[in-house]
Amino acid sequence: MIDSSKIREHMEVVGSDGEHVGTVDHCEGADIIKLTKNDPAANGEHHYIPMAWVNRIDQRVHLAHPASEARLHWG
Repeated sequence: MIDSSKIREHMEVVGSDGEHVGTVDHCEGADIIKLTKNDPAANGEHHYIPMAWVNRIDQRVHLAHPASEARLHWG
């Protein structure tokens, strides 16, 4: 299981293909990552990524899905 406490504000979120998905605003509880609305990929809206999509965390948050799929299904 991924430790959501390792996710920090302004970390980059990338898909399994290494493509940029967004930038972390903050975590909402242990289950949801809220992305910043001022990231160019966000089109001026906050988007939400479930923690279940996270594959690993290092300097970036790596998703288990390609960026295009994540953008298709983000909240």
